[in-house]
Amino acid sequence: MDISDILSPQTVFQRVKTPSKKKLITEIAGFAAGFSGLDADKVFDALWQREKLASTGVGHGIAIPHARMAKLEKTIGLFVHLDEAIDFEAIDSAPVDLVFTLLTPADAGADHLKALARISRLMRNASMCEKLRAANDRSALYALLTEPTAGVHAA
Repeated sequence: MDISDILSPQTVFQRVKTPSKKKLITEIAGFAAGFSGLDADKVFDALWQREKLASTGVGHGIAIPHARMAKLEKTIGLFVHLDEAIDFEAIDSAPVDLVFTLLTPADAGADHLKALARISRLMRNASMCEKLRAANDRSALYALLTEPTAGVHAA
């Protein structure tokens, strides 16, 4: 699976301003609803239920919220670069500014885990994260995220 299989230029957002984790999840749900045809409240509920199990803030300023969704036909990725980092209850307590959200069909099975692993490898690459933080527009973010070698060499 390539990131370009799940992410589109329209699902990359930059300089998003939000005061909290819950507000961010609400905004992400709204973005996702616009691209998937799903109900924003249902997307929020699925993502928030997952967050209640344990934060998807994986450390180093990165979060990977994810959920399986009924009525979703294909996997969707959304990337958000926040204008200012927020508390996401991450495992290292560091505030989060890079958020890659994954929504998969309810019956995705192992494909859900494979997509999560691919995103995790990409976002663990310290050099990649530096480039993402320095990118000055959505098209630059999308180009970085979808490079064929993106995240191949985790740092």
